[in-house]
Amino acid sequence: MNVRYLWSLSVCLSVAFVFGSGSNLSAENATQSSTLNVLFIGNSYTARHNLAQVVKAMAEAGNPKLTFNATSVIYGGRRLVDHWRLGTQNIVKLHALTRSEQEATIASLELAVKDDPKDGYAKSALARHRQLLADFEAQRTKWDVIVLQSYRDDLEGSESLYAEYAPKFSELAKAQGARVILYETTPTTQNAEPLKAAPDPELMMKKAREIAALANQIDASVAPMSLVALRCQTERPDLTLRFINDAHLNQTMAYLTACSLYAALFDRSPEGLPIASITDIRFLGEDRTKDRDGDPITRAFSDKDREDLQRIAWEGVQIFQKTRSVLAKANESPKR
Repeated sequence: MNVRYLWSLSVCLSVAFVFGSGSNLSAENATQSSTLNVLFIGNSYTARHNLAQVVKAMAEAGNPKLTFNATSVIYGGRRLVDHWRLGTQNIVKLHALTRSEQEATIASLELAVKDDPKDGYAKSALARHRQLLADFEAQRTKWDVIVLQSYRDDLEGSESLYAEYAPKFSELAKAQGARVILYETTPTTQNAEPLKAAPDPELMMKKAREIAALANQIDASVAPMSLVALRCQTERPDLTLRFINDAHLNQTMAYLTACSLYAALFDRSPEGLPIASITDIRFLGEDRTKDRDGDPITRAFSDKDREDLQRIAWEGVQIFQKTRSVLAKANESPKR
């Protein structure tokens, strides 16, 4: 049976496309907006390939009047719960942060370093927060969008740490009028080798339903990488989504992610964007021209691959929105 048909049958069965409640920046507003201040919170899944800068390039290419200011707070391997311990919530609320709050965070991190001198994350966070305090007023920022990256903290659905801490960050974002985007990673389903058979969609659909429920709860937009990856594996099984010698997303998956974040930002397909290459930040040994698998560290996509990846990302986002809409309707109270 045709693989595309299997996908359509199992996922899309006659569900009308309606966007969920998460508000997106409309195409009209993006054209008129002069600046977007966007904060990315995550780990190496955001750091690799300079993902925030790729999203910036796409955003400005698709909206020529837009200036996209991207800021990232990255701690390798960490989750939202760790970001909270390391004081990243202070970066979220920079517009209203007080000196006393910042001093309290620094004191807490100093104690953490004293208790565990090997805690490199606390040391790194301490240096960040000391620098913030030293240049306090100059760093005031009111965010327009805050991107919350998941990792393996989203695998337990409503009981997960992601489901516990995304609302905490979201509350701080919403207090300043910022939108939230949930960047859902999918490290357990990325393929390092071309696929010889269609993947079983149920695992990814289960994960997507849980992320959709969270997004509906906090009124967030989503870059649903489990479904986007599944869509790519179904339509282009010849493509791989992670490195062989490195567990991280490869250039193809990073490109899909940037396209999905673009779609979440603007409620618009990334199809037609001219960005056609992506470069990783980790290289092979001392050779900065090679990625972790020994291939060119910059991957320039053919026109066909670029067009396919942009389309696949948009289709994956649309399928997620259908899932989200169904969940929202199912949870509506019956009319009396």
